[in-house]
Amino acid sequence: MNTLNPPGRAVRRGVPAMTLAAALVALITAPLPAAAHDRIVPPAVPGNLEVDAGSRPFFIGHAVGTQNYVCLPSGAGFAWVNYSPTATLFDDDREQEITHFLSPNPDAHDAPQATWQHSRDSSAVWATIAAPSTDPAFVAPGAIAWLLLDVSGQQFGPTWGGRLVRTTQIQRVNTHGGVAPATGCAQSTDVGKKALSPYTADYVFYRN
Repeated sequence: MNTLNPPGRAVRRGVPAMTLAAALVALITAPLPAAAHDRIVPPAVPGNLEVDAGSRPFFIGHAVGTQNYVCLPSGAGFAWVNYSPTATLFDDDREQEITHFLSPNPDAHDAPQATWQHSRDSSAVWATIAAPSTDPAFVAPGAIAWLLLDVSGQQFGPTWGGRLVRTTQIQRVNTHGGVAPATGCAQSTDVGKKALSPYTADYVFYRN
């Protein structure tokens, strides 16, 4: 499924196809203003979290939410397993911009994957982990790992919104909290229990 194609319902009767096509090309190819790029400084990260050459950051979202765990059998015992994130990403002005959650990726046969959906135009991207890091020189004690994620799916919003569709990679950095509980998952009666662990992080969005 090619979700880069805008939804058919966004095409209104009476609008020439060539006009819509030209508008779409302009939307995808138009560069961000220079001032917007100037405000974004890529964070220092462990070497294995460096993005691909030529990638440029276009947005940093400050996330507040939870990492969600379920208790499951693991080997001869039991363990908390992360099953989804739930977070809201804010810009530097504390305006809500993106919602982060788990959802089916239509570009990956509806496999459940981490999702980021823009609050204003409903464009969305899905991504999978390319590399994690728990390097203590970067990651705070008691915090979830920093991540490099590769985008695995994109989708326009229902009215052609495309603020996120050119995203190619995402970094999760500056994490605090979010780790699984130290107790509460030790016996068969605990299986199925859920725990929501509060966390904060910065998500850096890149495009070519």
